[in-house]
Amino acid sequence: MSDDADPRSAALGTEGLSKHFGGIVAVDEVDLAVESGELRAIIGPNGAGKTTLFNVVTHALAPTSGSVYLDGEDVTDVPQERRPHLGLARSFQSNELFAELSVLENVRVIAQTAADGTFSFSLLGDGRAVRADEARDILARVGLSEHAETEAKNLSHGDQRRLGIAMAIATEPSVLLLDEPTSGMGPGESRETVELVQSLQDDLGLTVLMIEHDMEIVLSVSDRITVLNRGSVLATGTPDEIQGDDDVQDAYLGGVREEL
Repeated sequence: MSDDADPRSAALGTEGLSKHFGGIVAVDEVDLAVESGELRAIIGPNGAGKTTLFNVVTHALAPTSGSVYLDGEDVTDVPQERRPHLGLARSFQSNELFAELSVLENVRVIAQTAADGTFSFSLLGDGRAVRADEARDILARVGLSEHAETEAKNLSHGDQRRLGIAMAIATEPSVLLLDEPTSGMGPGESRETVELVQSLQDDLGLTVLMIEHDMEIVLSVSDRITVLNRGSVLATGTPDEIQGDDDVQDAYLGGVREEL
C-alpha cells in the first residue's frame, strides 16, 4: 500500500525525502502525498524517524536528498522561517511557548510576526494592541479565552498543548503539522484535543499531518495512515487497510486488529 497521488500536486508532498546523520539513515526515501483537507496520521515505533521527517519537511533540518512540495510548489530550499508565509505551520511535541508572557500575548505575537514577516521586540511594547482582537478570536476557537491573561507557564499541560495549536493557527496555515498533540494527556484530555483538531480542520479548511501514538485515536479520526519503520514508509492506507496489513501488525501494531 502506498500513496497513489502525485506529491508534486498534493497539498503537502515529499518525493524521495531522506535525512542522513553520518552513517545513520533517519529518513529514507520517503514519498508522501497528503491531499487537501485530509487528516493523515504518521505512526511507527520509537526511532522510526517520525519527528525527523517533520523537521525535514519544515526545514528545521535540511534534507540530504529529495524534495518537499506545498500546494504544488517546490519548497525544498525555502528556509524554515519562510514556510509559515507559504501556509505551513507546526506545533511541537515539547511546548514551544513564551513562558513569561500571557496566553493572549503568545498568540498575538505570533499573529503579528506572521503578518509582518519578522519578529520585533516592539511587539511587546506599544504594539500590544496590534492583532489583539484576532488573537482573542483564536483563543475562543481553542477554548482558552478565560486564560487570556494567564502566564503561559502557569497553564496546565493540556492547556499548554492547546496554546501551542493556537499559536500554530495564528499564522493562518493551509497545512498544519502536529507532533504528538495528545502527549502526556489522560484519555479525556486526549479526546478533547483531537476533537479540537477536527473542528479546526473543518472550520479553517486545514490539511493536517499528525504524529500520534494513541492507536484508538489514530484509527478513529484519520482519513489515511502512513506507517514509518526504520526511516522508510512501510505502508500507507485507510485505517481498515492498515489494521489488516500483516507487515504493519508485525512491525508495530502487535494485535490491535484483534482488539478494536
